[in-house]
Amino acid sequence: MTVHSVSIVINGKSRTVRNGLTVADLLRDLELHPGMVVVERNRKILAREALQAIPVEEGDRIELVHFVGGG
Repeated sequence: MTVHSVSIVINGKSRTVRNGLTVADLLRDLELHPGMVVVERNRKILAREALQAIPVEEGDRIELVHFVGGG
């Protein structure tokens, strides 16, 4: 049996996403530019260059911290 979705938590909110996504795919689906957010997955900060290779898995807890410009 193929699982079509996984349950994760993004910034404290439960969410169901497509199975097989990478973290980079997730950011695209959320319309976020990888250069403008810091991604923490299960309490570990992820390197931007690794986002395409890291799968989103059932039960992941993801925190997205947005950079805000100003001055």
